[in-house]
Amino acid sequence: MKLLLIAALILLSISILLLSTGILLRRKGGFPNTHVGGQKALRDKGISCHTSQHREELERRKLSDRVHEL
Repeated sequence: MKLLLIAALILLSISILLLSTGILLRRKGGFPNTHVGGQKALRDKGISCHTSQHREELERRKLSDRVHEL
């Protein structure tokens, strides 16, 4: 059981190291932007995420409409 745990930890650490090499070694390394608004093809079609659309809608509404919601 102890040997199995050690082997699992070694495999896990090797896999984390291999997965992080792209981030660590690239000049502008970082996680890819998977946000809907970060995709050029979707922006060209006018598609954005729910959070952005909701924020834009809140900014567009009049003050009197927002007061009536309270």
